[in-house]
Amino acid sequence: MAGENASDSRASCDVALSKVRPSDPLKFGMLLTYFVFGLLLNSVGIVILQMINMYGVSKESASTLEGCKDVPIASVSFLVAPYLSRLGCKNAVLFGLAVVSVSTFAMAYFQTFAMARILFLSAGCAFAFVKVSVYTTVGLITVNEQEHAAFLNMVEGSFMLGVLAGYWSFGHFMSNDDPYRWLVVYYYLSPLCVVTFLVILATPYATVQSALLAYKNGGASGAGQPSSARREFVDMLSLAKLGLVRVFVVTTFLYVLVEQGLGTWLPTFNKEVIKLPSDLSVELTSIFAASLACGRLTAGVLLRLVSWRVLLSVCLTSAVLVIATSLSLARDLDGAAVASWADLPVPALLLPSVGLFLAPVYPALISVVLSALPKEKHASMTGLLTMFSALGGSTGSIITGFAFAAFDGRIAFHLAIPALLVILWLVQVLRSLTRVPTDTGEPTTEADDPAAARVQLI
Repeated sequence: MAGENASDSRASCDVALSKVRPSDPLKFGMLLTYFVFGLLLNSVGIVILQMINMYGVSKESASTLEGCKDVPIASVSFLVAPYLSRLGCKNAVLFGLAVVSVSTFAMAYFQTFAMARILFLSAGCAFAFVKVSVYTTVGLITVNEQEHAAFLNMVEGSFMLGVLAGYWSFGHFMSNDDPYRWLVVYYYLSPLCVVTFLVILATPYATVQSALLAYKNGGASGAGQPSSARREFVDMLSLAKLGLVRVFVVTTFLYVLVEQGLGTWLPTFNKEVIKLPSDLSVELTSIFAASLACGRLTAGVLLRLVSWRVLLSVCLTSAVLVIATSLSLARDLDGAAVASWADLPVPALLLPSVGLFLAPVYPALISVVLSALPKEKHASMTGLLTMFSALGGSTGSIITGFAFAAFDGRIAFHLAIPALLVILWLVQVLRSLTRVPTDTGEPTTEADDPAAARVQLI
């Protein structure tokens, strides 16, 4: 009887959640929240450049700012994910926004390298709460794999729009006459965090929270009894036993290593290798963010038309070619005389456009795995992927920073090529793991059976 009640509860939640539309405040609130965190978190590359220029911080020390951001994301998400059903999706997002509202306001007043470390530490902790909550909510309010992939790409695209806004905002306030003027951005960012907090506060999350508890209590225990916190944590760790999950984690780690390594150090590459002015070096990096945003916003449409394996294979191969060509053309450039975008050399425009080909990789991989898992496992899986994504981002920034210091920017960025080739191979491995033999002995593809991956994982 308890099991039947749990099933009825989950069924009623499915009906209610299916009525949530993209225009609803819930989805708008998630998109706005991700925009804010995109603007804040990916400003780390700009802050690294400014700390080197303003305070003479070494490249090795400056690269630790990426770790200040990513290590808290990894550790906190790992600890928070199993207990999200108790904390609540809405409370998790509100907590994260409250933290960054305070830390961005403090950064505007305490203009030191130590405060920059505190800012990114707090932002990392806050984003761990937000990401686990948002990804779990997306899994609950989408009804099939296609819708899941489409909206998840919208969420990640919103994040990249925030990154783009950050590059232009910081670039606009940079001044050779006043080296501290760029910090004015934080006077605007803090109120934006407060406004987003109020939007989420006014957003109805009751149906989502009820559904999350119903899935947890009905799915985890199988008898309609609430699962213990210890059981939920063990269940999260048990996901690592799945072959598909292990390959996915490694692939995600390498992808974020490449994306963050390029994105964080691109302003420094523009200044030191192409020798562009600081303000133009930062503004030019906006092409990377814009191409990522464009790629992710359109990936949802492309994934409805072609297989995710085909799309990712083409994108990864193209990314390798763009990076190799750009770095080859970047030899012996001197952009000191460049005064406007019209004077920019080809490599300065070509290299950041690689984001267009990198963009679909991350959300597509996440959607493939999350769509294959039961909804009650989404928070736990998000905790694992967030942890390894953060570790990959931190590792990529640090490796690139040390390569910049030991060699030069061209060699440092060349390291992305072998990593992308390994990802390309792992995509083929992931595809083979999602092919389930049928009774006839023939493998089942996504086109034959969209639930094939779910059958294998469960």
